[in-house]
Amino acid sequence: MNEFKDISNLSEQVIKAATEVHQIIGPGMVETVYHECLSHELKLRGIPFERQKELTIEYKGAILDGGHRLDFVVADQLIVELKSGNNPEPAYETKLLTYLFLTGLKEGLLINFNVPILKDGITRIEN
Repeated sequence: MNEFKDISNLSEQVIKAATEVHQIIGPGMVETVYHECLSHELKLRGIPFERQKELTIEYKGAILDGGHRLDFVVADQLIVELKSGNNPEPAYETKLLTYLFLTGLKEGLLINFNVPILKDGITRIEN
C-alpha cells in the first residue's frame, strides 16, 4: 500500500515532522517560522503537500472564493493548521471541522507549537 494512502500513517508522519521542528526550534516563535520549517521538513521527508491552499466553496452550483487559505493540505487527504498561541481557542477546532466539511476531507490536525511538549499541542479532528 502506498504510504500516503493510509490517513493514519500519513497523520503520524506529519506529527513526526512537526515534532522534529519543535525539538529544533522550540516554542515561542511566530507562526510563520513554523510554517517555513514544517514546509522544509515535509520536503526533506518526501511528503507531498500544498501550502496556503485557497479554500473554495461550492454553493448552489457556483464555485466561490471562501476567503480563507488552508495552512497545509498533505497528500490531498489531510488538512494541517498551525498555531503558535498561549491559549488555543475552541473556535480553532470548529474552524478546522468546517474546513473538513467544505473540502470533503476526512481528517485534520491542529498543531499549536507554543507548548513545552508538542504532543500536548496536537489535536486530531475527524469529519
